[in-house]
Amino acid sequence: MILAYLAGAGLGLATLYMFIPSILTRMIGWGVLRKGHTKHRAAFTFDDGPHPQYTPRLLDLLKQHQVKATFFVLGSQAEQYPELIRRMHREGHQIGIHNYEHISNWLMLPGTIRREHLERSADIIESIIGIRPSYYRPPWGLINIFDFFLRKPYRIALWSLIAGDWSSRVCRTKLRSTLLSQITDGTVVVLHDSGEAPGADRNAPYFMLEALEEVLGQLQSRDLQFVRLDELAVHG
Repeated sequence: MILAYLAGAGLGLATLYMFIPSILTRMIGWGVLRKGHTKHRAAFTFDDGPHPQYTPRLLDLLKQHQVKATFFVLGSQAEQYPELIRRMHREGHQIGIHNYEHISNWLMLPGTIRREHLERSADIIESIIGIRPSYYRPPWGLINIFDFFLRKPYRIALWSLIAGDWSSRVCRTKLRSTLLSQITDGTVVVLHDSGEAPGADRNAPYFMLEALEEVLGQLQSRDLQFVRLDELAVHG
């Protein structure tokens, strides 16, 4: 009976710590930015980088199509490739935090997330570009209850369109049609410029970039401006 009580208490704590916050953010968007609310603006966001092979190609593509984007970078990757962070900033993109390493907030204590992931990553980014990031996307978009207390220094950003581009198969078969059919006013798209995260295909960004090049070409004819998240939020 004691074991059953402890198991029930553990399940209740897990529900409060993990599942309820994720339902609030994913289903009703409480406390997070998921979508803009003005016409003719949408946002591309890119997670998990920077990557030495794929991020330069992505930056070239965005520059070619005059698209400004938001990059949620891992602090460990920013530390390793500061020149790519400088280039993102120099070319007008927004830089946000995606933890120091790609670890779920469900698996860490609040103090660990704040000190070892958020503040550590913010310090690294600020040391590279002189600006402290203020937007944050937890890995996999998984929120715990204490993450809501981070909203004063950081705006938590999720997405309204996730297209499964961590899979090479999806990139080759469905990514183009998904993006072309579902991007509309206010859409926040999440894509990935690295395939190093757990569960991702290492070569998926190669195929994502092929699809994105075609998609951006076709989107040119639509009355849509692709902006940074801070620009989308200000006008949203």
